[in-house]
Amino acid sequence: MQIRDIGKNRAVILLLSMSALVASCKGTKSVTGGEVDSRMSAKNIIDNHYGNQPKFKTLSGRVKIDYSDGDGTQGVNVSLRMEKDKVIWMSAPLGVVKAHITPEKVSFYNKLDNEYFDGDFSYLSDLLGTDLDFDKVQNLLLGNAVLDLRKEKFTSAVSGENYELKPRRARELFKILLQLEPKNFKIASQEISQPEKSRQLQIKYTYQDISGSIFPEDIKIVAAEAKDKTTIDLNFRNLELNKPMSFPYKIPKGFDKITLK
Repeated sequence: MQIRDIGKNRAVILLLSMSALVASCKGTKSVTGGEVDSRMSAKNIIDNHYGNQPKFKTLSGRVKIDYSDGDGTQGVNVSLRMEKDKVIWMSAPLGVVKAHITPEKVSFYNKLDNEYFDGDFSYLSDLLGTDLDFDKVQNLLLGNAVLDLRKEKFTSAVSGENYELKPRRARELFKILLQLEPKNFKIASQEISQPEKSRQLQIKYTYQDISGSIFPEDIKIVAAEAKDKTTIDLNFRNLELNKPMSFPYKIPKGFDKITLK
């Protein structure tokens, strides 16, 4: 994984074009509390993290998105549907803007500008400044570690009220730092940085209990390079699990294809 230049590409249209009524959050409660155990090993922390991932087939709800890139701030809302490991779907009211993400590709269209994107994950990678694929995007949205922690060895420590993990072997091109909550072993924050190029991606979470499973309530994403910074805040509302749902998506005829440089 490498951190890429953070550009102001046209993919941001997807976020800035979506508008909807703000929905109220019902039937959920924020998850707090828990105490760290300084004797717990890094392996046990990681095992607990993967053992406590939410089990579900489908997920639906609304997401409030606040976006800032230093030149301005926008607040938007989208409907979210997900079939675990298969598809992530987002839509603005009346289908003015829709996005359809699968393990194979990223696709979205924008009726306001009569254009669409249909291609690989470079769209999302450029937006966040780091290489992404479907699993990483899904993990990011569910409060799981973006990288697979089982593929290398970590050291553990206590940082404030959280567990902190660092790779035992330093990487040449970038650094990783994770903090996990002691109550549910979900990610409190994860940071990927490339110090030589002053690039950093940081993601912070708070959580809510949905029918006994733990899901993000708020996600704050900060992608920075030198003096440039992009901030995306996601607030998840009205989440429901395992409801029958469809993922309607068809690019309208006559739209212009967006080509990312």
